[in-house]
Amino acid sequence: MSDARDAGYDDFLDAVEAGEPYYLESPSGNGWLPPREVDPETGERELVEKDLPETGEILTYTITNVAGPSFADDTPYVVAVAEFGPVNVTGQVRGVDHDEVDIGDEVALGVGRNETEDERVVVFEPV
Repeated sequence: MSDARDAGYDDFLDAVEAGEPYYLESPSGNGWLPPREVDPETGERELVEKDLPETGEILTYTITNVAGPSFADDTPYVVAVAEFGPVNVTGQVRGVDHDEVDIGDEVALGVGRNETEDERVVVFEPV
């Protein structure tokens, strides 16, 4: 387990764990996840925190059977991209059998730990 802290990312995970997930919105209305400091589409730097919706919808997913060293003991697991309002979030799907995951499933955002390194990761739980 690493003691290093990635300020933007870990702040986001802290907010999710506290039940206060957020995203960053530019003046143009584009949404981004932390630790973004600049809207890459417009170059705008005036990003403000906005509440992330409580649930999202799975857009795509894959079952990972062979993983890199950081997740070797976690396999098999499902990684999904879910749309939470204006942002897409990538996380592990938990709380459901792998063959039960489907595009369009409604999920809630959470934080879990990977088995290999006991590091915090973004997770989705079925709603």
